[in-house]
Amino acid sequence: MELMHIPLSELKIAATNVRHGVRKADFKDLMPSIKQRGILQPLLVRPNGQGYEIVAGRRRFLAASALEHEGTVIEALPCAVMAKGDDASAVEASLIENVAHLPMDEMDQFEAFQRLLKEGRSIEDIAHVFGVTDLTVKRRLAIANLHPKIRQLYRAEEIDAETLRALTLATKQQQKDWLALWDDEGQNAPMGNHLKKWLLGGENIPTSVALFDLALYQSEIITDLFGEEKFFAQLEGFWALQDKAIAAKRDEFLAQGWPRVEIMPRGVRFYEWEHQKAAKRKGGAVFIAVSERGEVEIHEGYVTRDEARKAEKMERGEGPKSKPTKPELSGPAQNYVELHRLAAIRLELLNHPQMALRLVLAHMIVGSNLWTIKLEPMKPVKPDIVASLAANPAQVQFGERRKELLSLLGFDQDRTELIRPNGDDFGLASVFVQLLKLSEEEVLRLLALAMAETLAIGTAASEVAGIVTGATLNDWRPDDTFFDLLSNKEVINAMLSDIASPAIADGNKDEPNKIKKAIIKDFILGQGGREHKADWLTPYFQFPIKTYSEQGGVAVSDKWKTVAVAFGI
Repeated sequence: MELMHIPLSELKIAATNVRHGVRKADFKDLMPSIKQRGILQPLLVRPNGQGYEIVAGRRRFLAASALEHEGTVIEALPCAVMAKGDDASAVEASLIENVAHLPMDEMDQFEAFQRLLKEGRSIEDIAHVFGVTDLTVKRRLAIANLHPKIRQLYRAEEIDAETLRALTLATKQQQKDWLALWDDEGQNAPMGNHLKKWLLGGENIPTSVALFDLALYQSEIITDLFGEEKFFAQLEGFWALQDKAIAAKRDEFLAQGWPRVEIMPRGVRFYEWEHQKAAKRKGGAVFIAVSERGEVEIHEGYVTRDEARKAEKMERGEGPKSKPTKPELSGPAQNYVELHRLAAIRLELLNHPQMALRLVLAHMIVGSNLWTIKLEPMKPVKPDIVASLAANPAQVQFGERRKELLSLLGFDQDRTELIRPNGDDFGLASVFVQLLKLSEEEVLRLLALAMAETLAIGTAASEVAGIVTGATLNDWRPDDTFFDLLSNKEVINAMLSDIASPAIADGNKDEPNKIKKAIIKDFILGQGGREHKADWLTPYFQFPIKTYSEQGGVAVSDKWKTVAVAFGI
């Protein structure tokens, strides 16, 4: 990959860009930063005809073009040039670049992963690039098996993610049956967990799935009150006849000249994304899938993706008989070169601690195959806590300062966090290069932000950090959520004694918690004739933390006690 500066006139947006063809991009937020500082993060491009097409960096390009149209002189843009024709890598790189903009729900991931699969990427490749498991990729690709109308319902937010995932378990016929219930105003289509039970529950197999003549079945057939639905009462007899009929189907296809007919194990699904269409004359096979409900689905003219890749290699003369191109260095020789180079680099890094610091920060932001960094999600366990945290002055100020710091690296202003590890080697190198351009003060401020975003909630380390930095919650004020979450009578009595007096607490000790909480609020607000104590702060929000009793059970306090001895406390 080559770094170079390319004029705007030679750039255009690539079709492989994941945002190519979507609604008009909102890039105006980038224009002030680009006008003042230029474009700091290189665009990812590749040669195309007389110019270059943009794989990643569409919004930066559009913002620069708009500034030039307004009369601003825009110099050639910094670009990292990829090899021509590598569609899979282009799609992959664009997805990594745009991960901040994509909602990346199940449908987004399905569409992104499916594009990479069509470009020749394997399940393992996709999982590695996006930092997810192979199983996650397979689950998303299973959406390809869904009826188009079901995918539309999810896009329109008429069904939720749990229902969508449950429907990936459904056969084609079950999907049609479910859609019929959905379209019928007099019926209630099962959703979520009820849908899973509807799909998988019960051992009744309807007669409609039988491939054999019902006259051959010797046991009882159960009929509902209206005679509209019929079920096999004895499953062993059903499966004996059904398996025989399936075997006969296999023989029919073989007689028609299909080179292979595979009866899949019962309950194993046929996923189109694991296969590729192939004509009979090109080795296409027939796959017969049988569900636990007895339904039979026949898929004609497919090969596995591995078989398809092998066939393509043979056509290109890259099969086992073709002699591979000999690389300039063998694997061991490359290992030798890389090890000796790294030894020199490691030694020299000891002489350049400021560069090493920037490299550390780049690893924290992007990650690598050796670094695993996780963002603290700050996830409230109850909806009421969400609104309370959003109103916390410290939380608000942190968000404002983070937005300011993100601009130092030229990140899009709609990016909500600094830490976003994906292990991309090119992305890691690009961020490192940008950090080399910043001052020591700017790098340290970004390092502080990275550490703040990855400091785990409720840990001894976070408590130590709070004490040594002098953190305070003096701007915090008790809200309704705080009082609603208090339920311990002893704690509420002690809190009342703290803010009012032991005498007032003792005089109200037999009152309901609701009354005592109201008295505490009166003191905080200075109403009801109570002394106004606007600056009162519960010991829970002091550093170090204190508790109202010795009974324990406050996780933060217990963890703090394990390290308090180091402070002589």
